[in-house]
Amino acid sequence: MAAPSVFVIGIKGCCPRCGQGALFRSGLVVRDRCDSCGLDYGFAMSGDGPAVFAIFILGALMLGAAMVAEFKFHVPVWFHIVAWGVLTPLIALGLLRFLKGALIAQQFRTKAAEGQIGKD
Repeated sequence: MAAPSVFVIGIKGCCPRCGQGALFRSGLVVRDRCDSCGLDYGFAMSGDGPAVFAIFILGALMLGAAMVAEFKFHVPVWFHIVAWGVLTPLIALGLLRFLKGALIAQQFRTKAAEGQIGKD
């Protein structure tokens, strides 16, 4: 059985090795191991990577949408406050989950680990 793609893992939140077990316990919390194949998720250290990518992607999307709403449709200020104040956090949570799953899958595929100083 071939391992699922990085994007499938990001969308479904499944195990990067078998594609069956869940990667996340709840929200953005990574499980200790896969329920299906037993893969230890101890290697899964995504750090600030998902947040940085999400800031750039979400910032461009929300700013673009706000500018279109303002200059094309001339919406009132309260619309900006309500729309972007609600949409931004909701989209951010979904985007962070996708990006965290995708980065963990990429980390698994490339066998990435912390840098270590070799002994001479």
